[in-house]
Amino acid sequence: MTSRGIVISDLTVGYDGPPVLDQVSLQVSSGGTVAVLGPSGSGKTTLLRALAGFVRPAQGRIEVDGKVLTGGPVLVAPERRGIGYVRQDGALFPHLDVTGNILFGLPRAERRRATQVGPLLELVGLSPSLARRRPDQLSGGQQQRVALARALAREPAVVLLDEPFSSLDTALRAATREATLTALTQRGATTVLVTHDQAEALSFADRIAVIFDGRIAQIGSPAEVYDAPATPEVGSFLGDTMLLAGQAAGGIVDCVLGTLELAEPATGKVLVMVRPEQVVLGDPSGPTAHVVSVAYQGPDAMVRLNLPNTAARLMARVPGRRAPQPGDEVGLAVPDPVRSFPDSPILPISG
Repeated sequence: MTSRGIVISDLTVGYDGPPVLDQVSLQVSSGGTVAVLGPSGSGKTTLLRALAGFVRPAQGRIEVDGKVLTGGPVLVAPERRGIGYVRQDGALFPHLDVTGNILFGLPRAERRRATQVGPLLELVGLSPSLARRRPDQLSGGQQQRVALARALAREPAVVLLDEPFSSLDTALRAATREATLTALTQRGATTVLVTHDQAEALSFADRIAVIFDGRIAQIGSPAEVYDAPATPEVGSFLGDTMLLAGQAAGGIVDCVLGTLELAEPATGKVLVMVRPEQVVLGDPSGPTAHVVSVAYQGPDAMVRLNLPNTAARLMARVPGRRAPQPGDEVGLAVPDPVRSFPDSPILPISG
């Protein structure tokens, strides 16, 4: 199987109203994995539906491996695109067993080759002994893996995943996600995952496209979009963050947490972005804060703090076994460089 790269250019899609996608451009390298991350209603699933050929864009172009699938008068039918699609609910046929579900999408002449079902089940981390079970005899995670096996049965070069893990519990979600990524990597498939789960996107994909209100806000590696967000909105959406007023001068900034080092030089009034994991507790050289509450989460704990004589509400993420107690007074420090943005109003993110 030859993997295919995806090129989306100036894609605009609407449903009898304002555009759901507004001039979206995105490239997915051959064999790469991109997570499209955004709040509900941002246009994530519409992007997948346009890629799959389920909707016709108002304008724009979609190419896979140099072949135009959508553009101008061209609209290749979904079944002729060579694209596998895994929906949130798996969409297995309840009256068919696992073998029947996996083989369903194949041409009729190939459905008799049931011998390929076992290897496909093993590929997605399932035992071939499940081949004769019906969907209602499988766990949610097993059903999603069968849905992936069905999508891979036709050896598609492109696989689209529409929030396929969101209905699973935490432990099952992680195991199913890992098995899915392993199977897609072994097949060399080019993959687009749609999700609103930040941790899922960061752990699954090579690159992340953050989308707000039908427009791409930032594209980059997981480390780039998390550690160097393009806007305060992207930074806040990708995880807990504090945005503090500051005065920058070159490589340093003064704010309620003291004088901090900047990752990039700036001048004048800025918003300083500090993630809770950047805050170190117990440093006597920094300001002293009052511990308001501690949310214990096992491996770590989220500590909420107040600084005397300020309106600042701060957070620190610390190892769970080292968490202070509510009412404690602790010193604060931020030893690592922080990001800053021009001081301007933060736009609300819906969803």
